[in-house]
Amino acid sequence: MKSVKEVVTESKIIERLKNNNQCLKLVKYLFEDEELQELQEYANNVSIKRLGYNDHGPVHMRQVVGNAIKMLNILRDSGIKTSLEKEEIGTFEDSMSAVILAGMMHDLGMAIGRQGHEEMSVILAQPIIDRTLLHLFPNNLHKRVVIKSVATEAIIGHMSSRKIHSTEAGILLIADGCDMTKGRARIPLAINNTPKVGDIHKYSANAINRIGIHHGEKKPIKIDIEMSGDVGFFQIEEVLLTKIDSSPAKEYVELYAGVAGQERKCYL
Repeated sequence: MKSVKEVVTESKIIERLKNNNQCLKLVKYLFEDEELQELQEYANNVSIKRLGYNDHGPVHMRQVVGNAIKMLNILRDSGIKTSLEKEEIGTFEDSMSAVILAGMMHDLGMAIGRQGHEEMSVILAQPIIDRTLLHLFPNNLHKRVVIKSVATEAIIGHMSSRKIHSTEAGILLIADGCDMTKGRARIPLAINNTPKVGDIHKYSANAINRIGIHHGEKKPIKIDIEMSGDVGFFQIEEVLLTKIDSSPAKEYVELYAGVAGQERKCYL
């Protein structure tokens, strides 16, 4: 059974896609996929209970999808085309579809382990991507090939460890980095208080109160972060900035962060 947080996040995603029939059909299909749900939940079990990491399960993957949808819509509103649009090989809806698929499956590899989980995610995602696209586009091989390829690039590139080239994959990379609020660290902090290497990620994430994604002032996308303490700067500098710096979409993003009640620092 899905958690309340999953259901709420799904409702927000559906609302954001109400004018995008292709992507609306896609997310509804994915939200009902039982194998995908089981894989997401097991990946989260391994991440939190076995490895002591933050949330890498169904809520996180849906949150990343929501972040990516916001960013892509902002780019479209700003007159910026995706890679598929620029190359005249796909539509905005195709780009959005690829990013949604990647967002929903990018951390499936955590079901196996942390090391190389991007590659494991790709392996586990392929049959789900194939049957999803065949369901949506039974008579359009071109769309299936293009969307699958971009989604695969975004999945395998979401850790900044591999060079990516499309705007779509770059947006997914940043969208993943933006899901680092205290909610992701709540369960790991509650069930495991034994100090261990890597704990800084949990404590720094727990200091992130809020992340806003808006239309920017100098660049199309503005990411605004409010923290409860300075430890949150670790998460921004070591995780989010690393992802933005590696992203083909970096030129479209401005980043502000600061402790609540203090002036925001401009990073980009």
